[in-house]
Amino acid sequence: MICFLARFFVKDYEQVKLPGVRQGYGIISGLTGIAFNILLFLTKFMAGLLSGSISIFGDAFNNLSDAASSIVTFIGFKLAGEEADEQHPFGHGRLEYIAGLIVSLFIILTGCEVARTSFTKVLHPVEVEFNALIGGILLVSIFVKLIMFQGNLQASQKIDSAALKSIAMDSISDVFTTSVVLISNIFAYKTGIIVDGFFGIFVGFFIIKTGYEAARDTINPLLGEPPSKEFRDDVKKTVLAHGGILGVHDLMVHNYGPSRVIMSLHVEVPANQNIVTVHDLIDDIENELRQKYHCSAVIHMDPVETDDAQTKQIREKVTSILFELGKELSFHDFRVIHHEKSNRISFDVQVPYKYNIKDKEILQYLTERLESGDPNITLDITIDKKEAD
Repeated sequence: MICFLARFFVKDYEQVKLPGVRQGYGIISGLTGIAFNILLFLTKFMAGLLSGSISIFGDAFNNLSDAASSIVTFIGFKLAGEEADEQHPFGHGRLEYIAGLIVSLFIILTGCEVARTSFTKVLHPVEVEFNALIGGILLVSIFVKLIMFQGNLQASQKIDSAALKSIAMDSISDVFTTSVVLISNIFAYKTGIIVDGFFGIFVGFFIIKTGYEAARDTINPLLGEPPSKEFRDDVKKTVLAHGGILGVHDLMVHNYGPSRVIMSLHVEVPANQNIVTVHDLIDDIENELRQKYHCSAVIHMDPVETDDAQTKQIREKVTSILFELGKELSFHDFRVIHHEKSNRISFDVQVPYKYNIKDKEILQYLTERLESGDPNITLDITIDKKEAD
């Protein structure tokens, strides 16, 4: 639904990396959510009055909180699409994540209130009424929420939005909770056994669970999370496609919103190449990365000695020692700086997070092995943490 409407109301709707396009999808989601949820609240509230069912009332107010969530989504995407300014040089894109987090908190608070009210009904049950009109209202509500779920999920996948995914997950939880409410009322109508409060408690805790999962998905990008393995591999493939690049490492991605990304990485180049030529090549790669990933890209150049026999011999020795410690370890930025009476060996070791050998032990082992038999060297070894492949 949202993607369909975007065809008519969002300019360049296929260019989903553009801030204005993302803003358009979010605004459509917010406006349609406000309209549908207010309509559902009014119809379910009337059904609750007719039936006296606390679970239907709880479901109605859940839709009212969903309308508030849609307002937050609308405002969040509206502000997130604003251009950078003096106070916010990296733009306002993270407001989209904050909007998603606020929506998640609304969901959790609604679940707590539904569970609390339902517990009161367990202690003091009240007979409920049920008829075809009430059943029809709940069935229509389920159908509308399925449409909202499909629309927001499709849009969240298209623009890679955690906020729209939160809205989608809230909608599918509403489908589940309204179905439970419908079943509980039919059961009470057929058997005379009042289970309204018990089902309401179940609905409340399910809503809380949905809110927690949605909050987790929005908190992670706010705190900072690593790029996916697929993204890292694609960046490396793009860079290594250029002749003269020997390796890529230390890729870092800083996310200031889904369409505002700053990328930095190190590339290894032959030390004997002309520095002006290499600088020109790196400029070309940075421009390609900016265009391909719609980001700001900064590349640090690491010269690698490829012709020195002694450097090659020491590199092979380091490779062998690291293999003894574990095949998951690797190294980069390897340099041997020759002085009159000593050699300085410098490199970074990449160690996975939560590795079974401590960093201190790795450094100690490397130092002992490299310094043995050669007192005329100094070592400069740095530990880098990396995601497990």
